[in-house]
Amino acid sequence: MYELMIESQFSAAHQLRGYKGKCEGLHGHNWRVQVTVSSEKLNDVGMAMDFHDLKEMTNEVISSLDHSFLNEVFPFTEKNPSSENIAKWIYDLIKKKIKKKQCNMSSVTIWENETSSATYYE
Repeated sequence: MYELMIESQFSAAHQLRGYKGKCEGLHGHNWRVQVTVSSEKLNDVGMAMDFHDLKEMTNEVISSLDHSFLNEVFPFTEKNPSSENIAKWIYDLIKKKIKKKQCNMSSVTIWENETSSATYYE
């Protein structure tokens, strides 16, 4: 089994509705996004997937989040824009895009700072 991982990033603000503490107020992060895929085999070139393609898919998904107020971006108008919910949302959208490739989604990890992250995987 092969596993590939790329990183990307975006900057955005959010508020955690119903949270009793500082994070209920408007604040922002420079989010780091790690996307990991897996494959049992390699293509004719000897790759599971082109890193460029995976990064492009990821950037397409997160472009709507960059420099936004996440609470105003669907589905975070209804769901809290927590790191956990953001990770799952990104995972689900990339999984739809990756179906055409020979890889499977493994996980998405969202870092909201250097020491705090959330990971979603199935």
